[in-house]
Amino acid sequence: MSVTSTEWWDAPAASPADGSEVLGAAGVGRGGARDGGSSEVVVELAGVAKTYPGGVDALRDVALVIERGEMVAVVGPSGSGKSTLLQIVGCLDRPTSGVVRLVGRDIASLNDRRLSVLRGETIGFVFQQFHLVESMSALDNVAVPLIYQGVRLNGRRERARAALDRVGLADRVSHRPSRLSGGERQRVAIARALVTSPALLLADEPTGNLDSQTGDGILDLFRDLHRDGATVVVITHDRELAAGFPRIVTVRDGLVESPHAPSGLSGVRT
Repeated sequence: MSVTSTEWWDAPAASPADGSEVLGAAGVGRGGARDGGSSEVVVELAGVAKTYPGGVDALRDVALVIERGEMVAVVGPSGSGKSTLLQIVGCLDRPTSGVVRLVGRDIASLNDRRLSVLRGETIGFVFQQFHLVESMSALDNVAVPLIYQGVRLNGRRERARAALDRVGLADRVSHRPSRLSGGERQRVAIARALVTSPALLLADEPTGNLDSQTGDGILDLFRDLHRDGATVVVITHDRELAAGFPRIVTVRDGLVESPHAPSGLSGVRT
């Protein structure tokens, strides 16, 4: 992926957080619809295309709706367009054409800084490479996104501790990444994604660097978070992993298919 470890922290949310908010049972879902958008739709793509220099069509006329509380696997081989779809769904890149709405906001109406603020408030990212800071404890790694939201130190650590407890690492708060297993490091990364209570948890190949048994544990954690109300989207090439998801979105040659789309909203759904 071309995503760096810091892009999802840039241009911090300017919310007047004072540290009083602590993760609830789900640990997710603060971001809501704005400007009249539906409170049930987290991400909506309509007629989205992405063309790179040289005329490479990475995405073509994509329509996709992700509702609050869904658990979705986006699957496809290398070169299928799923990496570009991650960039678009995560609002890390803008489409060449079409409409992208995040919690009801048309991102075309936002400048880069406002989009970055909305992204930071709304999406928690988990990557294949854990992107943890070796010199920091698990607790402080998890707390980093809250710095950019203006949360005071005590509040940051309280919320980070709650997030680590949520992913089963209450006894690892003082450990540095080098003292953690691969699965534990990924759990720290997931806790970091949860700590801002995002509307969407977006994971890019989260089990790619893990053995199958540890990967199964991470999948079980995502299922637990989903049962608690989290909206979870995982990008993967692993069809066996994707088979464990209630909804599968397949990407082929820049086109999107979704044979297991949910019902409940009017309009064309993919």
